[in-house]
Amino acid sequence: MTTDRQRLVDETIDSRRSVRAFLPTPVPRETLEEILRIASRAPSGTNVQPWKVYVLTGNAKDQLSQKILAAYNDPEEAQTHTEEYPYYPAKWVSPYIDRRRKVGLDLYGLLDIKKGDAARMHAQHGRNYTFFDAPVGLIFTIDRIMQQGSWFDYGMFVQTIMLAARARGLDTCPQAAFTQFHRIIGEQLNLPENEMVVCGMALGYADESKPENKLRTERAPLEEWVRFCD
Repeated sequence: MTTDRQRLVDETIDSRRSVRAFLPTPVPRETLEEILRIASRAPSGTNVQPWKVYVLTGNAKDQLSQKILAAYNDPEEAQTHTEEYPYYPAKWVSPYIDRRRKVGLDLYGLLDIKKGDAARMHAQHGRNYTFFDAPVGLIFTIDRIMQQGSWFDYGMFVQTIMLAARARGLDTCPQAAFTQFHRIIGEQLNLPENEMVVCGMALGYADESKPENKLRTERAPLEEWVRFCD
């Protein structure tokens, strides 16, 4: 029998999605503090809590977006910026490449971006750097001394932020796209040398009038990835 608590938790998890168009509606600082405080209860090995978060709003967010977009839109400049760590595999194989292609096709289909339309694809990807117009942008960093276990912990922390936001009627989009421009982020936020950019995140209220927010990504059925061992 499903309890009210179970139903509420399940609905929060199930309704989380990556939103790519936001309303300008501000999010109160008290709400952001609540979200981050509850997310800090995420587990971490021996309680090391390897996360650090930079919360950007207003001019700070706009200035970072402008700096990154200027570099992104300059082909020669963009080539000088590379990620500090590999997010995706060096070689794609099935079923991962199939899932990746499908989500791209589904998104571009909603936006009516045709195959080969490099200009519109470039512009759409560039929207990452405005945090998809969300009123709040988050930049996550980790100490360079941390190893894979702490990155595992970090993923749970980021997920907990997204769920805490969703429970308050807010939406999010985690963004690995920011890692390419870590040098600009470091300069703008005056990051210490020991901090590495993990990812960014847009946070705010979804603009449900935008077609891209109709995207609902699929999940593989259990029989494809679960093995019960009796």
